[in-house]
Formats: sequence, C-alpha cells, structure tokens
Amino acid sequence: MPMSRKAYFFQAAETWDQKYCTPELEAFLEKLLPNFGLKPGQTVLDAGTGTGVLIPFLLTAIGSTGSITAIDYSENMIQKFRSKFANCQNVRIELQDVEELDLPPESFDAAICFGLFPHLERKAQALMNLNRVLKRRGRLVIAHALSSAEIKAHHKGAVPVAQDHLPEETEMKHMLRQAGFSNIHIKDEPALYLCLATKNITFQKKHKKPKLAHNRRGAQKSLEKKRSI
Repeated sequence: MPMSRKAYFFQAAETWDQKYCTPELEAFLEKLLPNFGLKPGQTVLDAGTGTGVLIPFLLTAIGSTGSITAIDYSENMIQKFRSKFANCQNVRIELQDVEELDLPPESFDAAICFGLFPHLERKAQALMNLNRVLKRRGRLVIAHALSSAEIKAHHKGAVPVAQDHLPEETEMKHMLRQAGFSNIHIKDEPALYLCLATKNITFQKKHKKPKLAHNRRGAQKSLEKKRSI
C-alpha cells in the first residue's frame, strides 16, 4: 500500500530541520518577509507550519505585542515545533488541517502558507476557510522557495507528493476570487513563488443582498397588509 501524504510528513519531521533549515533558507526568508506586509501587534495564522521554520521571522515582524497561531496536521511536526517554541508566550500551536479549519471567524490580520499549498487536496475549500478566519482586508500569503516549475520537478521523485503542484496562474487567480479575495499579485520565478491577496470586503455583502432584498419585500408586504386593515 502506498504511503499517504500525512504519513510522509510524519516521517519527514524527524529530519526536516537538518535538511531544510539551512543558512541559505534563512537568508531567503529574511529577504522574503518584508513582502508579507506584517506590522507590530498583528495576529498571524501560520498554516502548515511544520517544525516552525517561519516562526522566528514572523516574531521579528509582529513584535512582542503580536501573536501567532500555528497549525499543522502532522502530530510529529507539532512535537518538533513544541520542542523549539514552548517558551514563546505569544505563539500557540494547534493540530489542525487547513482544509477543515476550526478557528473563529475574522481572527487574523494575515494568513501565511509557506511551502503548504501544493500539498492541499481541496485547495478551493482551504482558501474559503482562510478567507473566513481573516479580518476585513486581511492578507493572504502563499509562498515557496521554489518556482511552480521547480516545485513540480522537486516533488517528482517522492511518490506521496509526486502530484502535488501549484495551480497555473489563471486557475490560481480564479480560485482566489471565488474564495473572496482581491488585489491578487503573483510572482513566479526561479527560486521564488509569491502570491499575495486581500480579503474582499464586498464579497460577503454580495452574497447577503438576496437575503436583504427578501427581507425588504417581506417588510413591504407587511406594511401594505397593515394599511389595508
């Protein structure tokens, strides 16, 4: 029986930091973080945090008055995370899957997906969940240290994730708009994939209009009925 994606990451957690937490990656992240637009005091969701590669850089950006909620669906990744950040009072870790996200609505100023998005089976559902937990005009960041083409080549040899790719730009933008995002900007170049989007504050209003119109019609009918009595 082929190894599942979840089992793959559970196993990978054992050597994840040794393989990927390199000086080169740290230099990349230090250069990348300013693009996220984070500010001191903000609340951030680190979706698919793994062993917490991003945490030190996010803490620098949001300062001691900000807070981070980190989630991952791999118990082994979370154990590694806790061994590193247990003493950080403004960081909490939860065992959660972004495709079945159970967090309060409008809780975060920003949601970060670093190295996560290709591995999601229900990408559209994940985007809708992330939109729900973002505050008004909250920012979504999808980022990788590889381009979309490089990600495809990188995953090719690993059976559990061999088909884990990023959507084409046109499809990605469509999915984001359908999930309620706007101001979408995508940079896809060697050694970098960066997608930035903002929660569309008119998205929910558009979906509430039929209900409001129905309520107005009901109110008008009630008024007409009273007049006729």
